[in-house]
Amino acid sequence: MRTIRKHGELFSLFLFSFLFFFIFKYGPLYGVIIAFKDFKVVDGIWGSPWVGFQHFQELFQNSDFYRLLKNTLLLNLYLLLFAFPAPIILALLLNEVRSRYFQRFIQMTMYLPHFVSWVIMSGLIIYFLSPTTGVLAEIVGWFGGKPVFYMGKKEYFRSIVVISAILKDLGWGSIIYFAALTGINPELQESAIIDGANRWQRMIKINIPSIMPTISIMFILSLGGFLSANFEQIINLLNPVTFETGDVIDTYVYRVGLQQFQYSYTAAIGLFKSLVGLLLILGANLLVRKASRGESGLW
Repeated sequence: MRTIRKHGELFSLFLFSFLFFFIFKYGPLYGVIIAFKDFKVVDGIWGSPWVGFQHFQELFQNSDFYRLLKNTLLLNLYLLLFAFPAPIILALLLNEVRSRYFQRFIQMTMYLPHFVSWVIMSGLIIYFLSPTTGVLAEIVGWFGGKPVFYMGKKEYFRSIVVISAILKDLGWGSIIYFAALTGINPELQESAIIDGANRWQRMIKINIPSIMPTISIMFILSLGGFLSANFEQIINLLNPVTFETGDVIDTYVYRVGLQQFQYSYTAAIGLFKSLVGLLLILGANLLVRKASRGESGLW
């Protein structure tokens, strides 16, 4: 009690955080049991009959499951390969800018798209890629090319999703890496300059190794949602033509769960995604700890 009185402000902050996660994160977990029940709203969660793993069997036997899984895995793999390192590169480049005014201007410009909803962002993307009124069509026309209806071709959909995701969250994602770069001991940079190291050498030998623990943690956390996609982005960009390559697990859950009221079935899908995410986090944390010899990792 003496410790609580001494650090009352800190414990009060912790209490609010604890209550938030307990009420909104851990409390609703009891509802996961509907994945093993034939849930009926009138019967309630406990009154609905048990069906065991029936919904999981239906999921794995569904002819659309492997197409959905393939689309989700490919899309998230592309995001991991291209969208994940983009904020790191931006933070490293901004760190080398000597003009603070120019640096802040670039940061402010890159942060703004994050605060724009995907409804508006998707509308801008569709307008930009329009073969008749789009800016890209105008540029292609200047060089004598023929405009392409990119939103009407399924082979371009994943590229559009990845590029738009990078443009929207590039600046916002770089904040944590830029903060990590500002925490590097200046004496390391001064010593490297005295030894004759140029900017590129200092970036490779000092900056990147110094922020590697932050990169490792962010990489581990990103794998937790590997079977999830940005639903708002996908649902606003998806159309019947790109359905074959753009339909992912989250959009399927939306159609089946909310539009067809198959709550137990979609709860089973959500539980399956969570288990896969947990295994990926555990595996990634183990690999990171082995690669860093125990110096990095979530635990």
